[in-house]
Amino acid sequence: MMFCRNIGVLFLCLASLSRVNCQEVTSVSNTDTLAKHTSVKKKKKRKKKYKLPNIDLSHWKVTLPVGKPDEIEPPEILDYGNNEALKKYMYNDSIQGALVFYAFPNSKTANTKYSRSELREQMIPGDNNTNWTFAQGGTMRGKLRVSDISKDKNGKYHKTIIMQIHGRLTNEQKDLIGQKDNNAPPILKIYWKDGKIRVKTKVLKNPNASNTEILKTDAWTDDKGYTFKEEVGFKKFTLEVKVTQGKMVISLNDNEFAVYKDANIRRWGVFENYFKAGNYLTTQNEGAFAKVKYYTLKVSH
Repeated sequence: MMFCRNIGVLFLCLASLSRVNCQEVTSVSNTDTLAKHTSVKKKKKRKKKYKLPNIDLSHWKVTLPVGKPDEIEPPEILDYGNNEALKKYMYNDSIQGALVFYAFPNSKTANTKYSRSELREQMIPGDNNTNWTFAQGGTMRGKLRVSDISKDKNGKYHKTIIMQIHGRLTNEQKDLIGQKDNNAPPILKIYWKDGKIRVKTKVLKNPNASNTEILKTDAWTDDKGYTFKEEVGFKKFTLEVKVTQGKMVISLNDNEFAVYKDANIRRWGVFENYFKAGNYLTTQNEGAFAKVKYYTLKVSH
């Protein structure tokens, strides 16, 4: 009887061990499956991190801080990722989904002493001669940030222009005042300065100047400027510029507004205009640089 009991106990032990082993194998198998599933999810998440900026470049050309300077127009600009001339100065940050504009003091355009990596609106791709007036109106809206910028010898950040509305003479106006090119002043410059957004516009030196006299660049001077209260620092922010006949409104994060609707803006209606956006670094200091990232940029008329 004792022998039989021992055999029974032995069988019970063996059966118990068998069940334990099966449970352990099953447990390991479930862990492997979970690990694989987690790994696949992580891979999917990683893939989702790579994205492109929401910017249509079919109506923009870009001016670079190199060459005479170099400019790239549509359709070449549409393949900017494979353009060797552009790769260092206008390129994707595909982690953040931004278009990066890099500028440093080097090559300057006519009528300025500073370098830029900056887009210039072209209403007709490849054509600088078709532009718009305030009577026709226009809106430019962008989400952007200054991601990096150098400091001067006193430890203060340099400043850069991130948006503009630039004036332009028609061929008839150019001939009327005997000017060699179509250049007119910029009615609007929006700066990043010490982490804040600062707006500068133009006013007439002589409010009684004639319609012919106001076509000349030296008829205009800078206003005192306006700095928005909110500090954007190196964070993302949204800027919108909206113009209609006799009025210009600049908004920061749809929360603060600078409104211009005086006699200077009304008389500005004589000019054609085009939008600009990017990185126009306003220093010639050796070693200076700036990077501006645009996440979205849209224009409408």
